[in-house]
Amino acid sequence: MGDERPAPGEPDEPVTAAELHRWSETLASIARTGLGFTGNRFEAERYEEILAVAADIRVAADLLSDERHPDDTVRAHDLRAAWVRAVGAGVPGYVTPKVAVGAVVGDDQGRLLLIQRADSGVWLYPTGWADVGYSPSEVAIKEVREETGIRCEVVRPLAILDGLRAGFSRVPLYSLVFLCRAVGGELSPHPLECLDAGWFSEDTLPTPVASYDRWGRVAFDAIAGLSDHVEFDHPRNPVWRSP
Repeated sequence: MGDERPAPGEPDEPVTAAELHRWSETLASIARTGLGFTGNRFEAERYEEILAVAADIRVAADLLSDERHPDDTVRAHDLRAAWVRAVGAGVPGYVTPKVAVGAVVGDDQGRLLLIQRADSGVWLYPTGWADVGYSPSEVAIKEVREETGIRCEVVRPLAILDGLRAGFSRVPLYSLVFLCRAVGGELSPHPLECLDAGWFSEDTLPTPVASYDRWGRVAFDAIAGLSDHVEFDHPRNPVWRSP
């Protein structure tokens, strides 16, 4: 009847590799948390079965994204075993996303500080895992100093993002990004973490810059004082089949 097509997020849309990956990580996290809290062997067996299903979903996700492996059956078994080995007991075993902290640093000329990551060769603002004993803003300052040699001060939060949902991470993580202002120091890229580092205006950006279409405009507007908006992932409805 006419040109009736499903709206984005409706269940009859094809399942994507990213969705399968997210479902796999979610099921595995629920099961590992259950194993960490249960003392009942029958419940534990059921949680381990959920891990097996989650591993199969992960393999299916990789097949859809053309990340094929010589023996996917063996790989699913190994993945399930690795999840079981990672189970903790009680509160330490409650599986939550990891936390990454990033810093969008501007200077007096309105330029943006970027590093070229040693692990991938792409350019991005300084970022790293949150460290125990530091507040998120302290991690931002520390990462900038360690990776680039630049001293900065934190201005405000800029973004709070779910890495799996945004598609820039295959590890469940929340990314906390702060707007920062350079206050001193000299560029000195970390020899192990960075291939290079530098200050860039919008018309002198290096390539490739990771996911620039998602955060670039927000970053330069914030540095210029044109926006005080904090980016975040709005709730989805339904959660599991919406972008």
